[in-house]
Amino acid sequence: MDWSAFLPPVIVSVKVAVVASIIVFLLATVVARVMANCTPRRGTSVIETVLLLPLVLPPTVVGFILLILLGRKSWIGTAFESLFQQTIVFTWGAAVVAAVVVAFPLAYRTIKAGFEAVDPEVEQAARAQGANEWQVFRHITMPLAYRPLISGYILGFARGLGEFGATLMLAGNIPEQTQTLPTAIYTASEVGNMTLSWSWVAVIILFSFIMLMLSNRLVKE
Repeated sequence: MDWSAFLPPVIVSVKVAVVASIIVFLLATVVARVMANCTPRRGTSVIETVLLLPLVLPPTVVGFILLILLGRKSWIGTAFESLFQQTIVFTWGAAVVAAVVVAFPLAYRTIKAGFEAVDPEVEQAARAQGANEWQVFRHITMPLAYRPLISGYILGFARGLGEFGATLMLAGNIPEQTQTLPTAIYTASEVGNMTLSWSWVAVIILFSFIMLMLSNRLVKE
């Protein structure tokens, strides 16, 4: 086994998945809390459909849209480049962005279901005792919904770890910089290096198995 070739995609993938999963968890928790408290209307239905859209769109379509929005010809890409003297695309940060966008719907849907399962009368009782919204959320909602919250984080991590299409479109496949496990497997299989391909496949399967097992255990408890 050539460890110098094997380890870099593993390290890049874990770093991207960890950072992306933290961002996804925070965003999904905030948005899910707001949406769970919203009165169902036509507008909220449209917003939720937009939030969940990356879940059903092909990853390459998501990557193409991100490339248009964040590329050098976009106002976001131009502003970023003028401020930081580098582009967003084809960087490690771009891989994080792609993972966040693709993983968000899965975490959001799981966490929102957890918030909706909390008895609103319990929260209202805390408010009646003088608790503010942050205290209600911290001491009532989060403890009652901690399993879906943890499960949402785990699923976001697993989805970010396995992201391929959007990452390839937005971040490229640069060895030791943006080459994640899925893109490394694709490259290795293209050149017929089946030993490395199977090694990386085994790593992804192991990570995914552990993540899903933990998530299922939380749901069943």
